[in-house]
Amino acid sequence: MPPKRKSYSADYKLQVVKYAAENGNRAAERKFGVSEKLVRDWRKSEVTLTEMKKTKKANRGLKARWPQLEEQVRLWVLEQRAAGRGLSTVQLRLHAKVVAKEMNINDFAGGPSWCYRFMQRNRLSIRARTTMCQTLPADFQAKVDSFREFVAKHVTEHSLTPDHIINMDEVPLTFDIPMGRSVAEKGIKSVNIVTTGHEKSRFTVVLACCGDGSKLPPMVIFKRKTMPKIQFPSVTVAVNEKGWMDQEMMELWLTKCYNKRPDGFFKTRKALLVMDSMRAHITQQFKDKLKVFNSIPAIIPGGLTKILQPLDISVNRSFKAVLRNLWEQWMMDGEHSFTATGRMRHATFLEVLGWIDKAWASVTTETILSGFRKAGIIGTATDDKSDESSA
Repeated sequence: MPPKRKSYSADYKLQVVKYAAENGNRAAERKFGVSEKLVRDWRKSEVTLTEMKKTKKANRGLKARWPQLEEQVRLWVLEQRAAGRGLSTVQLRLHAKVVAKEMNINDFAGGPSWCYRFMQRNRLSIRARTTMCQTLPADFQAKVDSFREFVAKHVTEHSLTPDHIINMDEVPLTFDIPMGRSVAEKGIKSVNIVTTGHEKSRFTVVLACCGDGSKLPPMVIFKRKTMPKIQFPSVTVAVNEKGWMDQEMMELWLTKCYNKRPDGFFKTRKALLVMDSMRAHITQQFKDKLKVFNSIPAIIPGGLTKILQPLDISVNRSFKAVLRNLWEQWMMDGEHSFTATGRMRHATFLEVLGWIDKAWASVTTETILSGFRKAGIIGTATDDKSDESSA
């Protein structure tokens, strides 16, 4: 039988190396019970063993092909984290490509595999915070089926095509949109992300999309008493003291945004407006107003928006991800102003409206269609109606 293979820690190997340096390789072989070849190999690798963790037994894994590049990227990561900025792996890879270009390294791809190995070599990892999810009611399946039957009934009764099925939702946001996770060193207890200090300065973005994948213009409700002196044609701007949706804001949204839906001006065909059950959506005053727009409200039962609301299912996450990236770029490279006490001001209203416009434009038709399909709102019935209308 061949002898059983053994592994030795870096600390043990260094003890052998030290003894061999004082007494010779043969003496170390007799004392520690290892072959003289191993003693010679360990003595050649003394510098590497010294740099290794004492308990580590092997030095496996590919060495960095571009060690100088990786060192610059590592230092940049540590600088960003020291400043409290959040980092994604995409940002890390983009910066690595910039460094490679500066160093005239033409064959550097900077792909996900390199990023993973780089993080392993430099003891970096993705750190995330925990979140709480929506709790489903006990009889949720019966409520889901009932809502879908309600939608299917009106689709059939009024010959609704997907472009006349609209989903609207309010997205609460703040002027600071820090990441929930960041590249950081392993083992550290605190993962801080710097902001302008306006995490509680809230406003609301009202989004709406149709079952055919088209989008209505967004509306923003800022928390203030006076209207900011700005103009942004593609985004409707409104203000109130709470920065949130109420009866007055709902009526404004119907006039400024909902009117832009297909056939919204002449109102000759019925439409179905899918919304959650917040108070401003279910008042009799709003229902009466909706009748003027030749529309039927479809109210999603409480606690079921993650199953039945297309915007919650697939759109809002994509929208907020782009918005967060734009905020991160502004934090890292944008122009900032400060108060007399040295506090950084949040982004201007015009900058925020520009981010919202870009983020909403980035949402694809397929993303919207996916949300409507997963919610069970569009399917065979609406597809058939759409085919008939196009014929």
